[in-house]
Amino acid sequence: MNHRALVLFSGGQDSTTCLAWALDRYEYVETIGFAYGQRHAVELACREQVIEQIRMQFPVWGAKLGDDHMLDLSVLGQISDTALTQDKAIEFEQSGLPNTFVPGRNLLFFNFAAALAYRRGLQVLVGGMCETDYSGYPDCRDNTLKSLQVSLSLGLDRPMVIETPLMWIDKEATWRMAGLLGGQPLVQLIEEHTHTCYLGDREHRHPWGYGCNRCPACELRRHGYELYQRAHENR
Repeated sequence: MNHRALVLFSGGQDSTTCLAWALDRYEYVETIGFAYGQRHAVELACREQVIEQIRMQFPVWGAKLGDDHMLDLSVLGQISDTALTQDKAIEFEQSGLPNTFVPGRNLLFFNFAAALAYRRGLQVLVGGMCETDYSGYPDCRDNTLKSLQVSLSLGLDRPMVIETPLMWIDKEATWRMAGLLGGQPLVQLIEEHTHTCYLGDREHRHPWGYGCNRCPACELRRHGYELYQRAHENR
Protein backbone atom coordinates (compact mmCIF):
# COMPACT_ATOMS: atom_id res chain seq x y z
CA MET A 1 0.00 0.00 0.00
CA ASN A 2 1.21 3.53 -0.80
CA HIS A 3 1.86 5.67 2.26
CA ARG A 4 4.39 8.28 1.13
CA ALA A 5 3.78 11.03 -1.43
CA LEU A 6 5.59 13.85 -3.22
CA VAL A 7 3.44 16.86 -4.16
CA LEU A 8 4.32 19.07 -7.12
CA PHE A 9 3.86 22.31 -5.22
CA SER A 10 3.98 25.69 -6.95
CA GLY A 11 2.46 27.85 -4.22
CA GLY A 12 -0.79 28.33 -6.12
CA GLN A 13 -4.40 27.55 -5.23
CA ASP A 14 -4.51 24.20 -7.00
CA SER A 15 -1.25 22.77 -5.69
CA THR A 16 -2.04 23.99 -2.16
CA THR A 17 -5.38 22.19 -2.28
CA CYS A 18 -3.56 19.10 -3.56
CA LEU A 19 -1.04 19.38 -0.73
CA ALA A 20 -3.89 19.44 1.80
CA TRP A 21 -5.48 16.47 0.02
CA ALA A 22 -2.23 14.50 0.23
CA LEU A 23 -1.65 15.41 3.88
CA ASP A 24 -5.16 14.23 4.70
CA ARG A 25 -4.61 10.96 2.80
CA TYR A 26 -1.00 9.84 3.28
CA GLU A 27 1.22 9.18 6.28
CA TYR A 28 4.17 11.22 5.02
CA VAL A 29 4.38 13.97 2.37
CA GLU A 30 7.22 15.94 0.82
CA THR A 31 6.98 18.82 -1.65
CA ILE A 32 8.87 19.80 -4.77
CA GLY A 33 8.93 23.09 -6.67
CA PHE A 34 10.59 24.29 -9.84
CA ALA A 35 12.24 27.58 -10.76
CA TYR A 36 11.99 27.59 -14.54
CA GLY A 37 12.25 31.29 -15.31
CA GLN A 38 8.54 31.85 -14.77
CA ARG A 39 7.34 35.40 -15.13
CA HIS A 40 5.31 35.01 -11.92
CA ALA A 41 8.36 33.97 -9.88
CA VAL A 42 6.72 35.55 -6.83
CA GLU A 43 4.97 32.19 -6.44
CA LEU A 44 8.28 30.75 -5.25
CA ALA A 45 8.22 33.02 -2.21
CA CYS A 46 4.56 32.18 -1.65
CA ARG A 47 5.46 28.48 -1.50
CA GLU A 48 7.51 29.06 1.63
CA GLN A 49 4.74 31.08 3.27
CA VAL A 50 2.10 28.44 2.53
CA ILE A 51 4.25 25.64 3.93
CA GLU A 52 4.98 27.68 7.06
CA GLN A 53 1.28 28.47 7.56
CA ILE A 54 0.25 24.84 7.12
CA ARG A 55 2.78 23.77 9.74
CA MET A 56 1.50 26.47 12.12
CA GLN A 57 -2.24 26.24 11.56
CA PHE A 58 -2.61 22.49 10.99
CA PRO A 59 -0.28 20.70 13.43
CA VAL A 60 -1.63 17.23 12.55
CA TRP A 61 -0.73 17.84 8.91
CA GLY A 62 2.49 19.55 9.93
CA ALA A 63 3.63 16.38 11.66
CA LYS A 64 3.31 14.52 8.34
CA LEU A 65 4.98 17.22 6.24
CA GLY A 66 8.59 16.46 5.43
CA ASP A 67 11.25 18.15 3.34
CA ASP A 68 10.62 20.71 0.64
CA HIS A 69 12.77 20.51 -2.50
CA MET A 70 13.40 23.31 -5.01
CA LEU A 71 14.95 22.45 -8.38
CA ASP A 72 16.50 24.88 -10.85
CA LEU A 73 14.98 24.24 -14.28
CA SER A 74 15.87 27.63 -15.72
CA VAL A 75 16.97 25.90 -18.91
CA LEU A 76 13.26 25.40 -19.64
CA GLY A 77 12.72 29.16 -19.58
CA GLN A 78 15.70 29.62 -21.89
CA ILE A 79 14.13 27.48 -24.62
CA SER A 80 10.53 28.66 -24.11
CA ASP A 81 9.13 31.67 -25.94
CA THR A 82 5.88 31.96 -23.98
CA ALA A 83 3.90 34.53 -22.03
CA LEU A 84 4.80 32.67 -18.84
CA THR A 85 8.54 33.00 -19.42
CA GLN A 86 8.74 36.25 -21.42
CA ASP A 87 7.31 39.75 -21.02
CA LYS A 88 4.65 39.54 -23.71
CA ALA A 89 0.89 39.88 -23.98
CA ILE A 90 -1.23 36.81 -23.30
CA GLU A 91 -3.03 35.71 -26.46
CA PHE A 92 -4.05 32.65 -28.44
CA GLU A 93 -1.77 31.25 -31.12
CA GLN A 94 -2.65 29.67 -34.45
CA SER A 95 -2.54 26.24 -32.82
CA GLY A 96 -5.52 27.23 -30.69
CA LEU A 97 -3.46 27.10 -27.52
CA PRO A 98 -2.78 30.21 -25.42
CA ASN A 99 0.81 31.42 -25.49
CA THR A 100 0.99 30.69 -21.75
CA PHE A 101 1.56 27.03 -22.68
CA VAL A 102 5.15 26.05 -21.84
CA PRO A 103 5.87 22.97 -24.01
CA GLY A 104 7.09 20.00 -22.01
CA ARG A 105 6.73 21.70 -18.62
CA ASN A 106 4.61 19.12 -16.82
CA LEU A 107 6.41 16.25 -18.53
CA LEU A 108 9.74 17.54 -17.21
CA PHE A 109 8.27 18.28 -13.79
CA PHE A 110 7.04 14.73 -13.35
CA ASN A 111 10.27 13.20 -14.64
CA PHE A 112 12.36 15.16 -12.14
CA ALA A 113 9.83 14.53 -9.38
CA ALA A 114 9.91 10.79 -10.10
CA ALA A 115 13.72 10.76 -9.94
CA LEU A 116 13.59 12.47 -6.55
CA ALA A 117 10.76 10.25 -5.32
CA TYR A 118 12.75 7.16 -6.29
CA ARG A 119 15.68 8.28 -4.18
CA ARG A 120 13.49 9.38 -1.26
CA GLY A 121 11.34 6.23 -1.15
CA LEU A 122 8.12 8.03 -2.11
CA GLN A 123 5.57 6.01 -4.08
CA VAL A 124 3.03 8.65 -5.17
CA LEU A 125 3.36 11.85 -7.21
CA VAL A 126 0.54 14.36 -6.72
CA GLY A 127 -0.17 17.16 -9.20
CA GLY A 128 -2.88 19.80 -9.60
CA MET A 129 -3.53 19.22 -13.31
CA CYS A 130 -7.12 19.55 -14.44
CA GLU A 131 -9.13 18.97 -17.63
CA THR A 132 -12.17 20.98 -16.50
CA ASP A 133 -11.03 24.54 -15.73
CA TYR A 134 -7.84 24.81 -17.78
CA SER A 135 -6.49 26.44 -20.91
CA GLY A 136 -6.29 23.36 -23.11
CA TYR A 137 -2.71 22.47 -22.19
CA PRO A 138 -2.09 18.99 -23.62
CA ASP A 139 0.24 18.03 -20.75
CA CYS A 140 -2.63 18.54 -18.27
CA ARG A 141 -4.82 15.87 -19.88
CA ASP A 142 -5.68 12.70 -18.01
CA ASN A 143 -4.52 10.49 -20.88
CA THR A 144 -1.15 12.24 -20.97
CA LEU A 145 -0.57 11.63 -17.27
CA LYS A 146 -1.81 8.04 -17.36
CA SER A 147 0.66 7.36 -20.16
CA LEU A 148 3.41 9.12 -18.22
CA GLN A 149 2.66 7.01 -15.14
CA VAL A 150 3.24 3.86 -17.18
CA SER A 151 6.46 5.22 -18.69
CA LEU A 152 7.87 6.32 -15.33
CA SER A 153 7.05 3.00 -13.69
CA LEU A 154 8.70 1.09 -16.53
CA GLY A 155 11.72 3.38 -16.71
CA LEU A 156 12.35 3.21 -12.96
CA ASP A 157 11.40 -0.47 -12.70
CA ARG A 158 9.26 0.49 -9.71
CA PRO A 159 5.55 1.33 -9.48
CA MET A 160 5.11 5.10 -9.53
CA VAL A 161 1.55 6.37 -9.06
CA ILE A 162 0.43 9.77 -10.39
CA GLU A 163 -2.56 11.23 -8.52
CA THR A 164 -4.48 14.25 -9.87
CA PRO A 165 -7.31 14.97 -7.40
CA LEU A 166 -8.50 18.04 -9.34
CA MET A 167 -8.61 16.40 -12.76
CA TRP A 168 -12.39 16.35 -13.20
CA ILE A 169 -13.55 19.26 -11.04
CA ASP A 170 -13.85 23.00 -11.70
CA LYS A 171 -12.51 25.92 -9.65
CA GLU A 172 -15.68 26.20 -7.56
CA ALA A 173 -15.26 22.56 -6.55
CA THR A 174 -11.58 23.18 -5.85
CA TRP A 175 -12.49 25.90 -3.35
CA ARG A 176 -15.09 23.54 -1.90
CA MET A 177 -12.53 20.75 -1.58
CA ALA A 178 -10.27 23.08 0.40
CA GLY A 179 -13.18 23.92 2.70
CA LEU A 180 -13.97 20.26 3.26
CA LEU A 181 -10.35 19.38 3.95
CA GLY A 182 -9.31 22.26 6.19
CA GLY A 183 -12.41 24.33 6.85
CA GLN A 184 -12.45 28.11 6.69
CA PRO A 185 -8.84 28.38 7.96
CA LEU A 186 -7.55 26.60 4.85
CA VAL A 187 -9.78 28.67 2.55
CA GLN A 188 -8.44 31.85 4.18
CA LEU A 189 -4.88 30.57 3.92
CA ILE A 190 -5.39 30.04 0.17
CA GLU A 191 -6.94 33.50 -0.21
CA GLU A 192 -4.08 35.27 1.54
CA HIS A 193 -0.92 33.31 0.86
CA THR A 194 -1.20 31.43 -2.45
CA HIS A 195 -0.43 32.92 -5.85
CA THR A 196 -2.12 32.17 -9.18
CA CYS A 197 -1.80 35.35 -11.29
CA TYR A 198 0.27 34.83 -14.45
CA LEU A 199 1.55 38.41 -14.27
CA GLY A 200 2.89 38.03 -10.74
CA ASP A 201 0.69 40.80 -9.27
CA ARG A 202 0.93 40.83 -5.45
CA GLU A 203 -0.16 44.45 -5.08
CA HIS A 204 -3.90 44.17 -5.70
CA ARG A 205 -5.89 42.24 -3.08
CA HIS A 206 -9.33 40.89 -3.97
CA PRO A 207 -11.72 38.73 -1.93
CA TRP A 208 -10.25 35.65 -3.64
CA GLY A 209 -6.61 36.70 -3.17
CA TYR A 210 -3.92 38.73 -4.93
CA GLY A 211 -3.73 39.18 -8.70
CA CYS A 212 -4.21 41.39 -11.72
CA ASN A 213 -7.87 40.26 -12.06
CA ARG A 214 -7.45 40.14 -15.86
CA CYS A 215 -5.27 37.19 -16.86
CA PRO A 216 -6.88 33.77 -17.50
CA ALA A 217 -5.61 32.37 -14.19
CA CYS A 218 -7.14 35.24 -12.21
CA GLU A 219 -10.42 34.98 -14.11
CA LEU A 220 -10.75 31.27 -13.34
CA ARG A 221 -9.86 31.75 -9.70
CA ARG A 222 -12.25 34.69 -9.26
CA HIS A 223 -15.15 33.01 -11.03
CA GLY A 224 -14.76 29.81 -9.02
CA TYR A 225 -14.53 31.75 -5.77
CA GLU A 226 -17.67 33.75 -6.50
CA LEU A 227 -19.64 30.59 -7.25
CA TYR A 228 -18.27 28.93 -4.12
CA GLN A 229 -19.19 31.89 -1.91
CA ARG A 230 -22.67 32.11 -3.43
CA ALA A 231 -23.31 28.43 -2.76
CA HIS A 232 -21.85 28.77 0.74
CA GLU A 233 -24.16 31.71 1.56
CA ASN A 234 -27.26 29.89 0.29
CA ARG A 235 -26.83 26.90 2.59
